[in-house]
Amino acid sequence: MIVTSAVRHAAAGTTALLFVLSAPAATASPAPPFSPGSLASGSVASGSSVEEPTPPAPRFVDRARLDRRGTQVQKLPGAPSVPEVSALSWVVADASSGEVLAARNAHRKLPPASTLKALFALTALPHNDPSEQHTVADSELTGIGAGSSLVGVKEGYTYKVSDLWNGVFLSSGNDAVHVLAAMNGGWDAMSRQMQEKARSLGARDTHVVSPDGYDAPGQVSSAYDLAVFGRAGLQDPAFVRYCSTPYADFPAGSWSYGIANTNRLLTGADGVARYPGLLGIKNGYTSNAGNTLISAARRGDRTLVVSVMNPQGGGGLTVYEEARALLDWGFEAAGRVRPVGSLLPGPTKAEAEAGNRAVTAKRDGDRGDEAVSVAAGRAPRAGAEAVAAPHEDSAGDGEPSGPSAGLPLTLVGSACAAALALWGRRRRAAHRA
Repeated sequence: MIVTSAVRHAAAGTTALLFVLSAPAATASPAPPFSPGSLASGSVASGSSVEEPTPPAPRFVDRARLDRRGTQVQKLPGAPSVPEVSALSWVVADASSGEVLAARNAHRKLPPASTLKALFALTALPHNDPSEQHTVADSELTGIGAGSSLVGVKEGYTYKVSDLWNGVFLSSGNDAVHVLAAMNGGWDAMSRQMQEKARSLGARDTHVVSPDGYDAPGQVSSAYDLAVFGRAGLQDPAFVRYCSTPYADFPAGSWSYGIANTNRLLTGADGVARYPGLLGIKNGYTSNAGNTLISAARRGDRTLVVSVMNPQGGGGLTVYEEARALLDWGFEAAGRVRPVGSLLPGPTKAEAEAGNRAVTAKRDGDRGDEAVSVAAGRAPRAGAEAVAAPHEDSAGDGEPSGPSAGLPLTLVGSACAAALALWGRRRRAAHRA
């Protein structure tokens, strides 16, 4: 009976020991990360539609990296080399997640030329119905810069708003921009609205002076900001419809004439091959800005946006070939590079300063609690020095430590040892008898 009791105690002690040892592992095992791809296609709510793939889970990126000069890319094994292009600055980004796959001088401030019309459209498009009609006044066509690109808007003619937007996107017509700006508060008011829109999107390099993109002192943007405008435009069906239209008829009173989009990657004009899956967006040129371009293209379930500013080599068509090379690289490199930045709005300067103040206050508060504990004769709490690493002192994360874990193990071990010793003593006594 004593032997049976000893064995029973040993078995119970062993079971308890195994239970105690396995419990921390179960507690410390993290839940698997959520993956949108793990949901079955039938789990989408009835009646809903998904036009773009679900963006991947956000990853931490160092936004300051895009402030550096030169080409920024973080290649993984098997990633293709970034193409050699002559543009002063460029950005390649995933339009769904906003992750910047690679960039060169992303925040360099340069004249944007007519790519600024993308910001103009983001600002003004929501304010007028496409079927609304407007008769043009002479005052609305004053102040158009010499040598501007025009679609042929005439004083006294009546146009639908959709016709004017075709003039903006296809012919890059500064006359159409002037009329639409007049319909939305005037030239100066539109400049202010565009500036506010840029800031709301997180585009902080852009300074708007002339809403049509015409060269003006102090008017600048950046490849980063242009990519932000392109990505935002892709979320507006009206914007996409206009920027992807290769040809349209423009009214001229009782008749109309055809206009073609000046984006050669879309139309294939002037010997530039059309890019498969191109969604368009906007090109531009001035003598001061050189050639500029925002392009977007879709291949499979991925959409990329590329901005290119002022190529230094070749002729006027080089901007299209360099955009082509960057788009090709982006589709090939997707999944083989780590992001070097994000097009999503980051915290403003005021928000960042408020966050820093909150961290400082938290650190000072923790130090104050520790001082009170020491004065009262208590030991400082574990992790009091690790304010900058908040997960390191969280209760229940990792293996238990200290007396709370050691005491059960000691008791179980002592019980097992006592039971085995008792069993051994009784066995030796039986042999002697």
